[in-house]
Amino acid sequence: MKREEPGPGQESVWDYPRPPRLEKCDKHVRVIFGGKIIADSRSSKRVLETSHPPVYYIPPGDVNMKYLEKESGSSYCEWKGQAHYYSISVGDHMSEKAAWCYASPNQRFEGIKDHIAFYPHKMDACYVDEEEVQAQEGSFYGGWITDDIAGPFKGGQGTIGW
Repeated sequence: MKREEPGPGQESVWDYPRPPRLEKCDKHVRVIFGGKIIADSRSSKRVLETSHPPVYYIPPGDVNMKYLEKESGSSYCEWKGQAHYYSISVGDHMSEKAAWCYASPNQRFEGIKDHIAFYPHKMDACYVDEEEVQAQEGSFYGGWITDDIAGPFKGGQGTIGW
């Protein structure tokens, strides 16, 4: 793994902390699926963790919850706690376990309680401001890659031990 040098206006994911940091984000964040706006926010939060592109957590009031259906099962994050998942359905279009949320996050991450995060590879498109994001590689992580961050990024083949 060779760290990419960030260019002007970029931040390196290798400067993000471990344990992760939670910060407010006033950028315009949108999620599109099945031709519908699923989420539209200017008050999201992002979680920054070493080697990972940011994950955006959108307040439930900025998410069109009628398209989300809670799934059974959960996963556990050592930093944030127990996550539960949502499928997204718009008409005949459905994406299983396409979003997740922490209903009772660990104290350090109380700021994302009930906020919804979306896997960009399971949506039609996700945007930060007007830039369409690229999905973080792999099926587990949900980072959003934009032009203002530099990698390399954890998630692809051979990166599990990073």
